[in-house]
Amino acid sequence: MPKIEPGMEAMIDMYIFETSTLLEQLDEIILRVEQANVFTDEDINEIFRIMHTVKGSSAMMGFENLQLLSHKGEDMFFIIRENPGNMKDINFIYDLVFRMSDLFKAEIEMLQGSTDYEPTDFSDILKDLDKGAAMLAGREAEAEAEASAEAAEAAGEAVSSGGKNYPAGSMSVRVFFQEGCKMENLRSFLLLNKIKEEASILDYYPDDVEHDPSTCNTIMDDGFLVVFKGDDNDSVLRLIENAVNVESYKVEATDTGAAPAAPKPSEKAAAQAKPAPKPVEKAQNFSPVPATPSVNTQQAPAAKEVEAAQQLNSGGKQSIISVNLQKLDQLHDIVGEIITTESMVISNPELEGLKLESFLKSARELKKLTDELQDTVMSIRMVPLAGPFQKMNRIVRDMKVKLGKDAELKIDGENTEVDKSIVDNLNDPLMHLVRNCMDHGIEDDVQQRIEAGKPAKGTVFLSATSSSGEVIITVSDDGAGIDTDRVITKAERQGLLIKPASDYTEREIQNMILLPGFSTNEVVTEFSGRGVGMDVVKQNIEKCGGTLTVESKHGQGTMFVIKIPLTLAIIEGMELEVHDTIFTVPISSIRESFKASTNEIIRDTMRGEMIMVRGECYPIIRLHEKFNIPSDVTNFEDGILILIETDSKSVCLFADKLIGEQQVVVKPFPPYLGRYNIKGAGLSGCTIMGDGSISLIVDVPNLIEN
Repeated sequence: MPKIEPGMEAMIDMYIFETSTLLEQLDEIILRVEQANVFTDEDINEIFRIMHTVKGSSAMMGFENLQLLSHKGEDMFFIIRENPGNMKDINFIYDLVFRMSDLFKAEIEMLQGSTDYEPTDFSDILKDLDKGAAMLAGREAEAEAEASAEAAEAAGEAVSSGGKNYPAGSMSVRVFFQEGCKMENLRSFLLLNKIKEEASILDYYPDDVEHDPSTCNTIMDDGFLVVFKGDDNDSVLRLIENAVNVESYKVEATDTGAAPAAPKPSEKAAAQAKPAPKPVEKAQNFSPVPATPSVNTQQAPAAKEVEAAQQLNSGGKQSIISVNLQKLDQLHDIVGEIITTESMVISNPELEGLKLESFLKSARELKKLTDELQDTVMSIRMVPLAGPFQKMNRIVRDMKVKLGKDAELKIDGENTEVDKSIVDNLNDPLMHLVRNCMDHGIEDDVQQRIEAGKPAKGTVFLSATSSSGEVIITVSDDGAGIDTDRVITKAERQGLLIKPASDYTEREIQNMILLPGFSTNEVVTEFSGRGVGMDVVKQNIEKCGGTLTVESKHGQGTMFVIKIPLTLAIIEGMELEVHDTIFTVPISSIRESFKASTNEIIRDTMRGEMIMVRGECYPIIRLHEKFNIPSDVTNFEDGILILIETDSKSVCLFADKLIGEQQVVVKPFPPYLGRYNIKGAGLSGCTIMGDGSISLIVDVPNLIEN
């Protein structure tokens, strides 16, 4: 865990979550603004609010480099907000803000993953932000002079301020904080930020409250002096009066024509002439810095955020809370155990043959309640795909700039919901697939697209739909498609073929780009070529219990199809018995079950036993042979066939008998079995049955594939 301010350790997770969320919002706004090439007032205010909130929470946590980075960004957008007329050439802002956002995100990742975190030096980006602010303010020539002055000051050289004069309508106020409130310098800094929302800050003393903790002593003895000018100075005074931990304030001058003198020790007592009432710590006045290190705070919302939330819930209390994902996982595991225990109680062999009407009635009621409990817990874990989908806008935007391709991203179905654990595992696969669509799908030559009857601007499509307990995500482009001749030639050269090249179908050739080590790229670039790392993408999707397939038409485009279950933990399954072993097959993969006779079986020299069902021929997998289980049921008349399907591929499983449908809790195999390729053999996990026995869960995609 990195070093943070004392008393703030418990808040690091909340800080990381809130800051990451705000940075994603910032990216979305800048992407939208860049596309329209204009900042609306709403955009500017929202960006300013994000910068302001991140700065305050970073200051609270003691991350001075992040606080300064967001402070410089806030300064830039303060200038934009105050002088919108100067915004003529604004293209440089986009790259600058994206660069700042990326550095912030990288620092957040370091905070999460490092126990010996060292703050990053952001000197380069800070200089660029200062230069950007100077350009927006129309004082480019002054930027270098200011930089020289700062350098001289840092070197210990004296910089004379001269006699400062302030414009008419300005006001000088000295503020005193409650005794013992601690961190007076940061409280002064946060007060400045609040005043900025109502007025322009002209001057303040001490002048380095943001970075110099030693200024606390000066503020405790002499107060904090701030000079400002606003449209309504009285409203600023009310803001100061109601600020948290402010004990009193004194108006020293109005319409001041000269800088107020440094305070004298005696002035603190005089300031008590106009005491500020002790404020009640309402949400809208909540300071992100706790009054004492022992205060237990969870969030630090800006005033406007809270007001919006209050308007949304104007008639009642807060209706949404944030919960640690580990607690949801624990709740989910407990529900799984309850379902397993319920099954064990109801299916207890000691109850067999007994007439227990009252017990059965109670058991049905219990099952109804556990089903409702499970549905509720699962719904809590379900989150929309909007998060990972919207992140792809940034990928497309950056690649447009670097590759010089004119393309856009179109999104559909981002409100489709899946389990939170699955969403977390989708970010990397989606990023690689979108990159491949941009890098190798969309043509480099615009004229080539026009001649093919396509729009000059290429399109990457990202969509999601839910169907039969699974989510289907497609990532596609309207580019050149896959050159199957080139793919099969390269695969043959790399020794990846397992049968003659002429025996491969077009679909099989297209899916070769998912093989380990396959690549059509002749030159290594910063973006992975189609095939480079695609096997890893496939493996990551399979870890979610999903599948990845490729469909392409040469000259028309390529589509990657991802199919993943809505949730990994609790599934509806059909139990099959093979001798004394129980298998569970997901209901979503079963098309039908039926009896067959031996004379209906077709024996193919290449594909083994097959059976014809309504004009279609399907291979047969004997489960007792597949998993080497001794069984007395070997004749088809004595057992049962179950037709299963996935990714347009179908086979029939042969088992001794069907036991019935059962809701099961998926348990992973023990870690020590990791040395064996169990998943590749066609098993995804196990579950505990009602009688305490173990049932093996069939991994249908891998079983069919292998």
